[in-house]
Amino acid sequence: MQIVLATHNKDKIREIKNLLEDLPVEIKTFEDFPEMPNIDETGSTLEENAILKSNGINEYTGLPALADDSGLEVKALDGQPGVYSSRYAGPGCTYDDNNRKLLEELKGVSIERRQARFRTVIAITWDKNNVETVEGRADGIITTTKQGQSGFGYDPVFYYPPAGKTFAEMTLDEKNKVSRRALALLKAKGLIKNYLDKNK
Repeated sequence: MQIVLATHNKDKIREIKNLLEDLPVEIKTFEDFPEMPNIDETGSTLEENAILKSNGINEYTGLPALADDSGLEVKALDGQPGVYSSRYAGPGCTYDDNNRKLLEELKGVSIERRQARFRTVIAITWDKNNVETVEGRADGIITTTKQGQSGFGYDPVFYYPPAGKTFAEMTLDEKNKVSRRALALLKAKGLIKNYLDKNK
């Protein structure tokens, strides 16, 4: 079976491929569909955005499509940046821009109020009448400075207490055991296995 990833983000693609590599499915990406559109994230929740993207790419390619939307929810910011995490610092911003803005917003904020939660919702559109979603979460603390060179997004400022380091200080294998996308993808693997079993 073929399944297409509804993203142009190469970092996400690398993580997702790594986690799904043991399944008997062929992973397709935007490189297989050079004209694949970017779907506007106009939803008000992570789930709505994930479904918008998986539905759009399923319709475009005719293949089952997997999409995710992730958000960082910070206690001191009343759950922001949330659904706007990827564009927190404005249109066309970089990972670094977002991290700088977040650290600036939290300047002087106590450790107790720097608690944060990463959430990832994954949607799989098998066809227009069959869409399934799952969610993964990881709880941590926003650091006062960037730490680590690996990962992407908010990984350098997201300290994960059970590991004693930020996501950006972890190897890909370490991160893929505990990250919110990894936990969501484990659940998504279950959905894919169920679908394969039903459609043998």
